[in-house]
Amino acid sequence: MADHYVERVVDLTEPQANQLFGLTSEVAREIILNSPACEVNKISGSFALVARCGKTVKMARSLDRPMRYFLAKRQEGPVLIVAHRIDAIYNWLKGEQLDGQFHPSYTRMVPAHHVVELQLIGCPDPDPIYTRFFAPQSNSLPSNPDQIGGAYISALAEEISLWLSHVPAAEPIGVCFSGGIDSGGVFLTTYHVMRKLGMNLSRLKAFVLDLGRGPDVEQARMFLEAVGLGLFLEPIDADPSTLDAAETIRIMEDYKPLDIQSATMALALCRGIRERYPDWRYLLDGDGGDENLKDYPIEENPELTIRSVVNNQMLYQEGWGVGKIKHSLTYSGGLSRSYTRTYAPAHHYGFSGFSPFTRPNVIAVTGYDVARLYELKGEVVSRGVEAVTGMRMPIFPKRRFQHGALPENEMHRQLPAQEPEYRKQFLSLYL
Repeated sequence: MADHYVERVVDLTEPQANQLFGLTSEVAREIILNSPACEVNKISGSFALVARCGKTVKMARSLDRPMRYFLAKRQEGPVLIVAHRIDAIYNWLKGEQLDGQFHPSYTRMVPAHHVVELQLIGCPDPDPIYTRFFAPQSNSLPSNPDQIGGAYISALAEEISLWLSHVPAAEPIGVCFSGGIDSGGVFLTTYHVMRKLGMNLSRLKAFVLDLGRGPDVEQARMFLEAVGLGLFLEPIDADPSTLDAAETIRIMEDYKPLDIQSATMALALCRGIRERYPDWRYLLDGDGGDENLKDYPIEENPELTIRSVVNNQMLYQEGWGVGKIKHSLTYSGGLSRSYTRTYAPAHHYGFSGFSPFTRPNVIAVTGYDVARLYELKGEVVSRGVEAVTGMRMPIFPKRRFQHGALPENEMHRQLPAQEPEYRKQFLSLYL
């Protein structure tokens, strides 16, 4: 009977979608299963992996790839279902006539940067064990924007170079672009790396979403013309009437208003690219840059202070942290939760997305406890870009993705900030 328990581990995570550099999925699973947790941080790339031996199941994922699980009961013993999406778990349970046990809040998200260990021993099920595998060192750099920026963009360039080396040589490369600090840093660094490696620069485009009268198109044009790269800009037009929060909730499987708004714009951009280029596959973006350099207005969240931001390791990447009262078992926290705003739209339209800002080697550079970093993001990134690429990067005021493709007041008419209503729409998918 115990052996049968272990046999009922169903992996729906699309293992072929893992992007591992320098090792196979089998070796990576062996590391997760049998090595100290800190060794998992040596797995390079984007991954969501399940490893098991006997009654023990271990799971781990990178920040940019969601990974959920659900433990169902059968007369023969428990069955663990692991997937990227909640609806994939639900559909599998329906096929096995086990959906009567399901509620979306019973699913669990594997938190980024942790190994989750489960023991499949039947009822009652023991709590999972969480072991951190990525713990960046504080005070690793002096509070000097030039040194921080140089190290940060150098790490960014290394990750982009590694990723590009695994993209087929004939494939075009798109950057989701607004002319802001993060997408600007990614585009200029990608351009620099491709040129340095002798790659064909005609493969590269900067896609900007245009819903009409939004400020991003003009900002993107000014940015690229300032560095002599205006020819790479390609606006993607879309009709504001096509924005559909209900569709976004279904695809993203979440209900936080800011993330729903952002994901709705990402869907419009990805849909427009896909309609124009049916075979396009590879996209880069700058998601995670705000989190790395703590560039969110804390006055919009009454729970936060500068002290809480600076003193809580990886607050923006992981929320308040595993084992804390406010950590959601269903969704995780921070970017570990909200990255679905980027992952789900790209995945839905068949793109292989990549944000170098989510890689541990890039995150680790920012140090986490430099209070001035909150105000110096543009200075840090622009100095780093100039040091690495030689290009002087223009800096524009911060603006959220959803406020750039359409005037903000119009965006709010299309996508109001109503979390209870969004939550109700999400639950209606299963009730």
